[in-house]
Amino acid sequence: MSRKSIYCGFARKDQFPAGHLGELMALTLLIKTEGLSDLVQPLKKAR
Repeated sequence: MSRKSIYCGFARKDQFPAGHLGELMALTLLIKTEGLSDLVQPLKKAR
């Protein structure tokens, strides 16, 4: 498990930084907690 995953797992929505970074972190948390990681895999492979 990466450091980013660990941070997102323990953070609450109101603890994310303001701005674009915070939005991305909240989205990452949502994707991981809802089990939607498989949706991101094709995007990672396309890079």
